Amino acid sequence: EAADAGDFHLPAPERPPLAGDYAILITGVGGTGVVTIGALIAMAAHLEGKAAAVIDMAGLAQKGGPVTSHVRLAAMPTDIKAIRVSAAGADLVLGCDMVVAGAARSLAAIDPGRTAVLINTHETYPGSFTHDPDYTLPSRRIIQAITARAGAEKSRFIDATRMATALMGDSIATNMFMLGLACQAGTLPLGHDAIERAIEINGVEVAMNKAAFAWGRRAAIEPEAVTAIAERRRGRPPVPEAETLDDLLARRVRFLAAYHNDAYGQRYAERVAGVREAEARVSPGRADLAQAVAVNLFKLMAVKDEYEVARLYSDGTFLRQLAQEFAGWDKLEFHLAPPVMARRDPATGHLVKGRYGPWMMSAFRLLARLRWLRGTKLDPFGYSAERRAERRLLADYEATVATIRDGLSADNHLAAVALAHYPDKIRGFGHVKAVAAARAAAEATIRREAFLNPRIKAEAAE
Repeated sequence: EAADAGDFHLPAPERPPLAGDYAILITGVGGTGVVTIGALIAMAAHLEGKAAAVIDMAGLAQKGGPVTSHVRLAAMPTDIKAIRVSAAGADLVLGCDMVVAGAARSLAAIDPGRTAVLINTHETYPGSFTHDPDYTLPSRRIIQAITARAGAEKSRFIDATRMATALMGDSIATNMFMLGLACQAGTLPLGHDAIERAIEINGVEVAMNKAAFAWGRRAAIEPEAVTAIAERRRGRPPVPEAETLDDLLARRVRFLAAYHNDAYGQRYAERVAGVREAEARVSPGRADLAQAVAVNLFKLMAVKDEYEVARLYSDGTFLRQLAQEFAGWDKLEFHLAPPVMARRDPATGHLVKGRYGPWMMSAFRLLARLRWLRGTKLDPFGYSAERRAERRLLADYEATVATIRDGLSADNHLAAVALAHYPDKIRGFGHVKAVAAARAAAEATIRREAFLNPRIKAEAAE
């Protein structure tokens, strides 16, 4: 494996013809260097004696907002009549952010069958997701919309952020990686040497940016090889494309054994197996009910209580992640609200987080070894209202799973799946989780009635 993409032979890329002007639309989010990419392209054109014009549209975006750069290249300045890329006027759409690239205005710039489209598929969530716990990016629809507009042969999708971060150690290298990809893919009427010289003239993180550019060029030639190298540098094997139910169950049984003990993991396996057998009997070939129970039962069994927080901090994973992200640190400080120690806000009655120093790592190691106390009479945390509520949630769901297993039929299978999913909405910690649990309980009552009463249509349970 080459230590750097520069050690790999990169042939000179082909260039599209520069007849008239060449229009490039670059999309991204504020604070990631989108504007810099447009400026580098313009400087590279200048170094080759070509004309260039750039206009950046950032609006109010500073960090995280949508940004587009409109770039025009031409042999002569008089060939550039307008800078802004008009409808169906783009020769290249370089989508450093998928969401902005999939917006109506960006899609309108694509000329079907002509415009080359390169898209970073990494999901960067907008700020609005903090106000909506159910927010998800419509990634599949965005990819379908771009492909439908540009055509499959003219569209290329790659998780550039994941790869650039693994290869360069910083996600800020993503856009430069995308520029290298565009160059080697033959979608820029510029030479790679001019772009590299523009990076040097820019004078910011020259070595890193040139390396990211080179990795992007190599990814255009050998995407699978670069992906494999990136995953190895991340210290983990590539994520399998699809995980079977058996794989999911085996992984979660192991997790629950480490979380508490082997018997706890076996308890989980037995509950899911009972539903799985019932589903196979009444709906052969179906597994969506067993999948729903596997996911939601695990969620309620693997709550992040004091022992689990301690285990996750002290099992070595946390320190390894710190070492990957930081060269060093003087001390660690933890912000926690342990129920038996934290004070309460006099106005709201909610627990308030306090600061705890490096000594907490020793406390975590001790507490993790005491996780066998969980749920016993000797458990000092088990008497809190939150832990008692979590045990009730688990007991209620296990009773629901037994009801589903014993009463399942072909007629109520759909209602059973909906009922098995009711813990989906139980999220958060403390008072946030209490509110979510109350809402989920009300929803569970409706769904349980739909399952038990055959006269109620299953759709009412969804």
